[in-house]
Formats: sequence, C-alpha cells, structure tokens
Amino acid sequence: MFQRFLSVVALAALTAAPVAAETWQMSAHDPDGNFHTENIRQFAADVAEKSGGALTLDVKSNAVLLSRADLKRGVQRGVVPIGEVLISALANEDSIFAADSVPILATDFDQARKLWEASKPVYEEKLAEEGLMILWSEPWPPQGIYMKEPIESAADLKGVKFRAYNPTTARFAELMGAVPATVASGEIGQAFSTGVISGMLTSPTTGVDSQAWDFVKHYYDVNAFIPKNFVLVNKAAFDALPSQAQTALTEAAAEAEARGWQMAVEATNEATAKLRENDMEVHEPSPTLTADLQKVGQTMVDEWAQSGGEGVQAILEAYRK
Repeated sequence: MFQRFLSVVALAALTAAPVAAETWQMSAHDPDGNFHTENIRQFAADVAEKSGGALTLDVKSNAVLLSRADLKRGVQRGVVPIGEVLISALANEDSIFAADSVPILATDFDQARKLWEASKPVYEEKLAEEGLMILWSEPWPPQGIYMKEPIESAADLKGVKFRAYNPTTARFAELMGAVPATVASGEIGQAFSTGVISGMLTSPTTGVDSQAWDFVKHYYDVNAFIPKNFVLVNKAAFDALPSQAQTALTEAAAEAEARGWQMAVEATNEATAKLRENDMEVHEPSPTLTADLQKVGQTMVDEWAQSGGEGVQAILEAYRK
C-alpha cells in the first residue's frame, strides 16, 4: 500500500512538473534606437510574460545574426527560429513581395494598411510552402528623397549616384535618371563619405539612424511609398513549442502589429522634426517633381502588374476593391 502511495505521489509530481523553458535567438535588422527594434523588444518581453517563462526571446539587433539578404533563408533552415526582414527585400525571389515598394500604389498609412490586408493571404500561402509563417507586419515611414543639392525635377537626378536597397528602389533610380548603387542601411554614412552615393530614397527614420545631415542638406517629403517589415517564424519550430508558448507568440504578435503601426506614424513625425533640428531643409516636392514621380510610379505599377503571375494579380484585385 505504501509503495502504491509513493507511485501515485511520483506520478502527480511528474504531471505537475513545469515545461522546460526554451530560449530562441531572434534576429532584428535595425539598431536599438529604431522603433522597429523597440517594438520587437517589447514583443519579446510580452512573450516571456504570456508564456510564463516557457519561451524567452534573445533579441539581437543591427543584423548581427543574419543580414537582410540571409534572413528568410536563415529562418527557413533553422539558423534562427524567428527574425524580421523588409518584405520587398524578397522581391528577387518572387515579385509578389514588391507590392509595398511600388511607387504611388500606397502613399499614406490607410492605403498601406489596405495593401497589407490585400497581400497578406498571398504571402501566407507562398511562405507556408517554404515552412514559414508570418507573425506580424508593420510599416516604415513614407519614403523621401535625400540630396546634397536642391532638386526641382527628375532632370536634376540625371547621373546622380543613388542608393538602392531592393530591386524596386534600383528601378526607381533608373527611371528617375539616376545611377543605382546597392547600399545597406548600416553602410549609408560610409557610402556618402566615399562618394559611392550622393542621394538616396529612404524613410526619415533611416535618415536619423544614419545621421544623414552629416552628408546631405535637403530632404524631399515625397511619400513615394510605404515599405513594411514582417516577422517570420520557422513553422516546425513553432509547432514544437508547448501550446502556452504558441499562444503567447500569436497574442504578443497581434499586440506588436497594432503597436507597430501606431509607432510608425509617431516615428514619421518625430524623425522629420529631428531632420529639421539638425539643420536639414525639409521640402515639399515641386509640382514638376511630383508629376515626374507620378509618371515613374505609373510605369512601375504597370511593370509590376505585368511581371508577376496570379499572386500579383490577386493582390492588385483585392487592393483595388
């Protein structure tokens, strides 16, 4: 009888034993001061709390774990189980991922949200085939033009060495008459100081991160497009987690998405003000430059529509509805 009592006690102890805690490394692309990374760190704190410590995310910022070019493949192969990447950086793999970097397609946050809702099901289907799932997405501030010299039209960009960070921005530079040069965000300062570039199209946030005022004096708030990052997770790694940790990830991700969109709006205003504080001239584009941008944008929308198959058409159809 005593032996049976001991067996029952042992079984109860095993049943009540807590699930072993797990730590995941998470790759964040941007530096710690960037709002994307701040949001990810809050997400990590929320996951730890919601999972009761069953899952801890060790966030590594500034792309020290995986570069932007390697992130998706790294998560897919399990180099890290979770990470953040610019969606349009994947456009070389499939043109569906270029949606939010096509100029004039979505130029304010409401339009960007609708474009995300239209493209998300297409992305989910594509990524599921590769063993990946999306946790959330959040936008960057609208993209503007940084120049050393003032510009009034696309003609002023002719021959300018212009930073590109994905295939779409490279095409944008070409259509504006500039010469594209692929430069990562962490290399912007060096690229300007060594003459690799003398202009760029990027967000006011990246302008602040790179202290663009050390190299250029003019920022044109053209609202060319609103790119987005998304956070990917290895589906097999997710499925292997206990249910409490899975729920913690998805609940914290929903909160991170809502928070991230609001942070993007606030970061746009704060970063633009920061550019002014550092003696950059913030301009509205001239009517001629606006017209040139519209013309380039329409060309790129048409090219994108023709470049892809059913996925691109599905995004456009859903968005235009």
